[in-house]
Parts: sequence; structure tokens; C-alpha cells
Amino acid sequence: MLAAQEFLFDLNPQLLFDAALLAIAVFFLYMLMSYLLFNPARKLLKDRQDHISSELDEASADKEKAAALKAEYEAKLKEIDKEAETILADARQKALKNQNRIVNEAKEEAARIVKHAQEEALLEKKHAMNDMKQEMITVASLMAQKVVASSITAEIQSTLVDETLKEMGESTWQN
Repeated sequence: MLAAQEFLFDLNPQLLFDAALLAIAVFFLYMLMSYLLFNPARKLLKDRQDHISSELDEASADKEKAAALKAEYEAKLKEIDKEAETILADARQKALKNQNRIVNEAKEEAARIVKHAQEEALLEKKHAMNDMKQEMITVASLMAQKVVASSITAEIQSTLVDETLKEMGESTWQN
């Protein structure tokens, strides 16, 4: 009678027990697989995600450092340009000072040369005057010899001296 008894969809207690046992076995198998496979896979994915995010953080930090270094180098370049301009300005000022000093020294040397030339001209003038005096003395002594030789009177002698002095010029023998 039991065999004749028909169940809806052939659900008998053995089938229900087997199905429950199969469900429990699948649940334990899922838990075991989750522990042995899924958790390591999740851990691997989590580690990879952490590694990628740390590399992204490092890359952004490196990018910020690079930007800071670039700004620093640009500032140094500007500073170097300013320093070079300052050095060039100083060199120009020193060159102008040297130029002025050289020009002043040249002017002083020229003034010394002119002064020396003037002194030499004065000496030459004095020598010429002295030579002229010597010639006057020579002429006077020759005249005196002629006067003595010809027995000229004092009046004639005085006239001759006056004429000689007029010929020579008064300023020549007074210097």
C-alpha cells in the first residue's frame, strides 16, 4: 500500500532527507571553499588594490615634489639672472671708473708734459737771452778796441754805445 500511495511530485521522506543533507553539504562546502579559496582571492585583490593605491599616492607625491623642484629651479634661474645682471652692472661701473681714472691720469700726464715743455721753452729763452748778452759784450769789447785804437773822444764813444744799445734793444740786455 505504501507503494501504491502516490506522492505529489514523488516527494518521499528519503528524497527530502537527501535534499536536506545535500543542502547542508553544499553549505559546508561553500564555507570551506570560502575559507580556502574566496578569502585568499579577496585578500589578493585587496592587497593589489592597496598596492595600486599606494603607487598612485607615491606618484602624486613624486609629482608634487617634481613641481616643487621645478618651481625651486625656476626661482634659482631667476635669481641667477638677477645675480648675473648685478655682476654685469658692477663690471660696467668698474669699467667706467677705470676709464675715468685712465682719462684723468692721461690729462695729468699731458698737463705735466705741457708744463715741462713750457719750462724748457723758458730755459731756452733764457739761454737765448744770455747768448745775446754775450754777443753784446763781445760787440761792446770790439767797439772798445776800435775806440781805443782810433783814439776817439768820449763823446763819440758814448754815441757809439747808445747806438749799439738801440740796435740791440733795451729789454734784451736788461733781462
